[in-house]
Amino acid sequence: MTLDRRKFVRYSLTAGAGAVLGVERLAARPAPPLGVRGAMFFETASRNRVICRLCPNECVLREGERGICRVRENRDGRLVTLVYGTPCSANVDPVEKKPLFHYHPGTTAFSIATAGCNMSCRFCQNWEISQQGPEKIRSANLPPAAVVQLARKRGCTSVAHTYSEPVVFYEYMLDCAKAGRRAGIPSVMISNGYIQEAPMRKLCRSLGAVKIDLKAFTDKFYREICGGTLAPVLHTLEVIKDEGLWLEIVVLLIPGLNDTPAEIRAMTRWIANKLGTRVPLHFSRFFPTYRLRNIPPTPRATLERAWRTAREAGLEYVYVGNLMSPSRHTRCPGCGTELIHREGFSAQITGLKGNRCRNCGREIPGVF
Repeated sequence: MTLDRRKFVRYSLTAGAGAVLGVERLAARPAPPLGVRGAMFFETASRNRVICRLCPNECVLREGERGICRVRENRDGRLVTLVYGTPCSANVDPVEKKPLFHYHPGTTAFSIATAGCNMSCRFCQNWEISQQGPEKIRSANLPPAAVVQLARKRGCTSVAHTYSEPVVFYEYMLDCAKAGRRAGIPSVMISNGYIQEAPMRKLCRSLGAVKIDLKAFTDKFYREICGGTLAPVLHTLEVIKDEGLWLEIVVLLIPGLNDTPAEIRAMTRWIANKLGTRVPLHFSRFFPTYRLRNIPPTPRATLERAWRTAREAGLEYVYVGNLMSPSRHTRCPGCGTELIHREGFSAQITGLKGNRCRNCGREIPGVF
């Protein structure tokens, strides 16, 4: 017996904002039917193989094989997605939790995810769904039109594709974004940015905003800790900038792995030079989790130093997350007036008039 849509959404939304339906608590339940749909961005090769061109992994798959993501499969010489319209988590979250600080602050996002990811980060907070195939996780039948309908019913301003990695449920995300745009409820993508240029550009035309997790600024970290590479993520950031889509960046600082002053300096200078000084940058505090339980939480001093380094690089909107800090508020870079006050994940607009500082009239980047 599979979980129907109404029970699934009620269960998810009462489990707590941001809660994810985990493998452990659901292991005894029957596996759900797969959401099989033809996939985009692949090539047919010899001997009935397919080459997935969605992300930089470019998996070459024989008949019946799946990609690194666990949710894209070669069936009869064609690539299919196994998770179309079958989210394993659905919650109402503050948009600040994504975090998006300059995109409809103070509103909520109807947040969905399916199984799968195209990376294998050793510090993943949602590894129960990101590192599993769809057969092992309870899910619901929730097509794009239903997602938009539920978002409106719950009073959400946007739909967030989040928790696992939305790149791997690309077709579902794209159709949700198109349906939401028509209904006035835009989609936001909360992603690792590990995607090829063509699908990213196509997606940009339907999304409202993107938040990219920039895991580090060294290829060594990406290869050893995440199972990926740095260059494609940097290129994705430049593509989003080129498309004019609202963008924010998060860097989780992990002690001893990606937090040296030299790396932070190089990263923030690259952001300022390539993406501009007005892109919001969030430094987030690490807590032991998944396969990095032996590393202590990020010291406050490390986060404060990173904040100063980013400001010295010219970045105007720098925030510290997972830590009570004055830098969680948005201030006008011109006159210093507090524009948005934040307590936890709640936000109150205090000094904005439209998209300008109420005090000095300076234009503030974002979607308000």
